[in-house]
Amino acid sequence: MLGRCPTGVALITAPAPRPGADPLGMVVGTFTSVSLDPPLVGFLPARTSTTWPLIRAGGRFCGNVLSAGQRGVCEAFVTKSPHRWDLPHRWSPSGCPLLLDAVAWVDCATYAQSDAGDHWFVTGSVRALGTGHQGPPLVFLGGRYGTYAPQSGHRDQTPGPMTA
Repeated sequence: MLGRCPTGVALITAPAPRPGADPLGMVVGTFTSVSLDPPLVGFLPARTSTTWPLIRAGGRFCGNVLSAGQRGVCEAFVTKSPHRWDLPHRWSPSGCPLLLDAVAWVDCATYAQSDAGDHWFVTGSVRALGTGHQGPPLVFLGGRYGTYAPQSGHRDQTPGPMTA
């Protein structure tokens, strides 16, 4: 049933764990605002993740909200392609990879981690944020990737339906 609930797709990035290594990156299907005061965001890595412990050890991460055109980026990180970092990026204020074609980015210090069944619920304290690509975000629904499209006739920024 929850496969019918659309989720945004984000790439969580962090600096390399040691000199000469690639930066860290993991795809998450839930990246969300948690609190405005203090500003906190959250995501849910699986307990089986081998990347999350490395990111956690560094104490900082950047959430990159993927754009509709970044499905290939998502797939490269999910499959751990050796060429996954062959994409345009720069460095966030805390030194994490920030994808140039992402819709938005949020640079964070790790704030807390709590038990959430077969996942962890991670919260990050927002240190910096910004917008990037002005197109629609990448969305996952019912086992497929799609994108958000506003309803025609709307003049405001109220969210509309998603197309798959």
